[in-house]
Amino acid sequence: MKQTKAEKRTALSPKELFQTISLSKDMSDSLERITTALMNIPSVTDTIGEKELADYLFAFLREFPYFQRYPAQLWEQPLPNDQLQRKNVFALVKGENISSNKTVVYHSHMDTVGIKDFGFLKKFAFNSKKLSQHFASSSQNAVLKEEAESGDWLFGRGSVDMKSGIAVHLMNLFSFSEQIEELNGNVLLLLNPAEENDHSGIMEAVREFQRLEEEESLELSLAINNDYTTALYDNDPNRYIYTGSAGKILPCFSIFGREAHVGETLSGIDPTFISSELNRRINYNMNLTERMEGELVLPPTCLYQRDNKESYNVQTALSSRLYFNYFIYKESPKNILDTLLKETKAACEEVKNHMKDQHLNFLAYTHMPASEHLDWEIEVMTLKEYCVHLEKKGIHSSLLWDEVLNNSDTTDKRELCFELVERLHEEDPDKKPMVILFLAPPFIPYNHLDEGIKIEKEILDLLQETMEEAEREFGETFVMKRFFPFLSDSSFLSLKETGEEANYLRENFPEMEKIYPIPMQTIQKLNLPAVNLGVYGKDAHKRSERLFKPYSFNTLPDLIQKVTLKMLNREQ
Repeated sequence: MKQTKAEKRTALSPKELFQTISLSKDMSDSLERITTALMNIPSVTDTIGEKELADYLFAFLREFPYFQRYPAQLWEQPLPNDQLQRKNVFALVKGENISSNKTVVYHSHMDTVGIKDFGFLKKFAFNSKKLSQHFASSSQNAVLKEEAESGDWLFGRGSVDMKSGIAVHLMNLFSFSEQIEELNGNVLLLLNPAEENDHSGIMEAVREFQRLEEEESLELSLAINNDYTTALYDNDPNRYIYTGSAGKILPCFSIFGREAHVGETLSGIDPTFISSELNRRINYNMNLTERMEGELVLPPTCLYQRDNKESYNVQTALSSRLYFNYFIYKESPKNILDTLLKETKAACEEVKNHMKDQHLNFLAYTHMPASEHLDWEIEVMTLKEYCVHLEKKGIHSSLLWDEVLNNSDTTDKRELCFELVERLHEEDPDKKPMVILFLAPPFIPYNHLDEGIKIEKEILDLLQETMEEAEREFGETFVMKRFFPFLSDSSFLSLKETGEEANYLRENFPEMEKIYPIPMQTIQKLNLPAVNLGVYGKDAHKRSERLFKPYSFNTLPDLIQKVTLKMLNREQ
């Protein structure tokens, strides 16, 4: 049989890989074999590698004796209208107690970030052995050098984020499939693409979860993600369990100035100057973060700042674009936009006063008369406010946006949102200097287990009990925190926003239902408690990315199995 591209890269077919792990009595050895094989299939986000990895994993799961007996319990879910033909992979192992439909969900993402950061090491980006040798012999970082020499760390892109996580879930699923008598319920595995950008894989999976609850009567009780965990400070001895996920919004600023020739520069209002003042006020500003005692909270971070000029000329820029990564933990998008609106108005007032003062200084220096027509006001509006403002002038956003959606050739959803907002300003007869504040993809909800909810309190107690057992058995120190500090697919399994907050989100997110359709009602109905029991490593998304094998391949699989069994055996 002809080998697929993925099989050629791994040097092992799915069948051969399964044979190596099914014959092995050493789970840690099997986990390293699987992780290494999966790393050798580059599944960088938005590449064909995501589909190739899904094909490989589906073929690997098909080798399980359980799925050869029950082939219908292994299936794929294509992402709709996806040019790369990406898909989710599902596998369901049912326990012998057919009267129990309680189901624990295991989920992991298949995609990784790219490898440009590896530089001259790019050809070894997926080769743990070569990278270990390099860092052991060449690294100037003493800790990195020592870890590379130790043999306890697995290097390479995807080692920690998160091919190893997939491997742990696969081996635990295999273990349960070989002893279904231990299961008082079911284990459902989901492997999905597109986590590193817009989370379209998990959002499509939510619809499948709904179908399984309605058509198969599965009672989805707990989701266990095993996305990577890491030290939170130097010499941190702890292993972390997270009982929720931080959310994220992407506040965007479409900034319009008053253009001028550089020879008349002080008569204009430069949108890049407004942008710079906004960036200075918002970027890394810890005063804009939520206060969450004992949690790792992060400030807003600028991800994009540029003007609209495509080539050199001597006219100042017409407009500028700016957006921020903004983590949310308990705050609503509305409250955050209200805060940013205040910051924007303060920034524009600062720019107005500065520009006016500089112009007056210029007039005094040159002995020229003041213009009667110049003013320095900069209007600030949310997208909703601007749309209402234009409606009063007979300008309908929906008609203009249909035109943009039908003609735009951009593939970036954020760029498309800016095009939609800028199209509104093109039709505005006033053409005033202004800043329009709106939201663009991704929007990621926050969620966490709540002690005030009976079932969630029981899960928290169950986790605490399991942590204490693991501490005694493995000598680890566990700490439970509410919010996984990095972005996670788990965010899409429960939704805390009210209907009013969701409507506010849609009103300030241009064409949200077409560009970034989140199945909010489905997520709210699903309301699946989600925790993260993750592999442990360092430097995810860096060329020194590496996995700590002793914990990830020994302690963690056992921990997840214990939580699974306790959850399924929990009395209603």
